[in-house]
Amino acid sequence: MEHSRSKQTPDDFSAERAIMVDEQIARRGVRDPLVLSAMRKVPRHEFVPESYRKYAYADEPLPIGEGQTISQPYIVACMTEVLSLDKKSRVLEIGTGSGYQAAVLAEIAGEVYTIEIVEPLCKQAAETLTRLGYSRVHVRCGDGYRGWPEAAPFDAVIVTAAPDHVPQPLVDQMKTKGRMCIPVGDAYQELMLITKTDRGITQKEMLPVRFVPMTGEADSR
Repeated sequence: MEHSRSKQTPDDFSAERAIMVDEQIARRGVRDPLVLSAMRKVPRHEFVPESYRKYAYADEPLPIGEGQTISQPYIVACMTEVLSLDKKSRVLEIGTGSGYQAAVLAEIAGEVYTIEIVEPLCKQAAETLTRLGYSRVHVRCGDGYRGWPEAAPFDAVIVTAAPDHVPQPLVDQMKTKGRMCIPVGDAYQELMLITKTDRGITQKEMLPVRFVPMTGEADSR
């Protein structure tokens, strides 16, 4: 995976994608032009099972197999926006899923490192991202609790499964002034924005959410 971003050609879903961005995302307050452009460009239908493609641009999460889901488009955009990315950003994602969030990140950031614990999903996501030309996305199969230390430090970390606490190894791998967007909780989850400072971290609650639980080492903590 060595060329930078995808080279998409127009597809049958481009009109639906434009409506998705206008009605589901921009209307709800997402303003970053880089995020809106990425959401208009990434073919979400390529990241869902064939049987769900007609729902790919609906305002809801969808199943992707193995008991996992692809997040609602608005949540993807919202989480991406708060990371304040640019073309120099290096991003760590925990929970690749179908690869859709990684593709959105890669449209903006310089490098994306993403880890998926469910091996069949990991392999499928890697294949999809490669096929679509997202060569700056580096995919690893495994437990993401301890991050990707040899690629650290990161400007941003995004977690797409919910632990009941903020994993310290992920905080440790953030640069100073780096940002992490992560859902935290069990039955009740809150999307949190974590900012690393010289003195530690600050936490801001964003909105209530419902993500699949983070598995692996997170379960034993």
